[in-house]
Amino acid sequence: MNPTMLRQLWSLIETTQTNLLLKLDDASLVQWILKQLKQERGLNSEEMHILNEYLYNRLSLIRDLAEQRYATNHSSS
Repeated sequence: MNPTMLRQLWSLIETTQTNLLLKLDDASLVQWILKQLKQERGLNSEEMHILNEYLYNRLSLIRDLAEQRYATNHSSS
């Protein structure tokens, strides 16, 4: 996986609404992210496989970041 792909992936995660990141189950979340990236980049099957594994290994981090963003956005309410 190259640095550009990593930046695009994490940029997508950072700009995705927290409620979407938190409400989808693991498989649905990974598939949703892959679909978004495929639309942006036109990923091939090898890249899809690499990203699929990468995302599954980082689901806890993705959800932790989303929960932190959610808490930050709702703490001032």
